[in-house]
Amino acid sequence: MPIRTNRGRTAVYRRLWGWPLRSPRHLMGTLVFLAILVTALGVVLPKVVGKPQAKASPTTGTTTSVTATPSGLAAPVPTSNLPTRLATPLATPTPTTPNGDAIRVAKAWAAAWVNHPAGITSEQWLAQLKPLTTEEYLPVMSTVDPANIPATKVTGEPVPGTSYPKSLQVTIPTDGPKLAITVVSTNAGWRVADYDQAS
Repeated sequence: MPIRTNRGRTAVYRRLWGWPLRSPRHLMGTLVFLAILVTALGVVLPKVVGKPQAKASPTTGTTTSVTATPSGLAAPVPTSNLPTRLATPLATPTPTTPNGDAIRVAKAWAAAWVNHPAGITSEQWLAQLKPLTTEEYLPVMSTVDPANIPATKVTGEPVPGTSYPKSLQVTIPTDGPKLAITVVSTNAGWRVADYDQAS
């Protein structure tokens, strides 16, 4: 076992590292000294390294300018030329007179919806509805099993409901439940975008 003496480099290191642990006063003095050292480095290093240059962000269209804070540190301040509010408020659609083409599409769609003779496949039934249905609503309709549809014929004329320039609600009676059909104006013309059983 080596003999420890008070001489040599190891003894000096041992005395330096052991000094803060000799008493609570030494420990507090060491912590205060380290806090002052870290703070001084935080103030001095940015001045030595230099200030960052202002850059333009190519992806967001914003620029970053650099301003000096009271402590002398450079702080980036983001600026933007994008508007913070809508230039014009969104307009609320106003009710209009029901469109005759929209009513005809709703009636034809209801006639195709109730047309499901025994043995018809889901693909054949969906093919009848496809020309009258929006592309977005076709995947929803593909989940319907025509054998579960309780109606077999349309029993009355369409009754227009809420009408806007680009959409119309139509109720159509059948020998099963009444159909509440939503028809919307698309690039391809009026198409059914939704339906439900009316009360």
